[in-house]
Amino acid sequence: MKLHETFLKPMHPEGRRFVAIFAAITLGLFLLAGWLGWIGVGLTVWCYYFFRDPNRVTPARAGVIVSPADGIVSGIEKTAPPPELGLGAAPMTRISVFMSVFNCHVNRAPAAGRVRRIAYRPGRFVSASLDKASEDNERNGLVIDMADGQTLAVVQIAGLVARRIVCFVTEGAHLERGERFGLIRFGSRLDVYLPDSAVALVREGQTMIAGETVIAEMAR
Repeated sequence: MKLHETFLKPMHPEGRRFVAIFAAITLGLFLLAGWLGWIGVGLTVWCYYFFRDPNRVTPARAGVIVSPADGIVSGIEKTAPPPELGLGAAPMTRISVFMSVFNCHVNRAPAAGRVRRIAYRPGRFVSASLDKASEDNERNGLVIDMADGQTLAVVQIAGLVARRIVCFVTEGAHLERGERFGLIRFGSRLDVYLPDSAVALVREGQTMIAGETVIAEMAR
């Protein structure tokens, strides 16, 4: 990898207008005072890095499930999936990944399969690091039917700062493992609901890389 590629990452198109807005504000700040302008430069660079969209190398091993987001595993527990997903009330293993405002926010499919259902539900904007965020916050869920006949779900959850969930796919679409399917602006969380035969391979506090870190594996 070349030196400039270490610092200059591709930016997702969703971020272009936000970077342009930050840059315009920065020019105005420079007209007011030089030190204010440099604060604006820092914020513009942060905005660019927030919307960075680096290429990822997704594991090809059969039966693995990868993290849908960059961030920290904030919880692993058995709980019923959101009712709007139509998966019933039986508890499923849920792995939650919390993204801070410094993480890459492009979301990737944890497994390959067909998107059976997309369900959006409006809600509150409490901190995404809290357990109640899974129940109370604005969210968008995808139910994915895998080739082996099993089903998992991934849920985008807005956070305290986040105010916009973006989903790039539609019902009936086929996703490859690690494929980009959405993003959430400015701090948020993703929950993955695993099928019964999946074994979680991560622990709370572990750092995740979207599309690369294996979070679970189907039992053989």
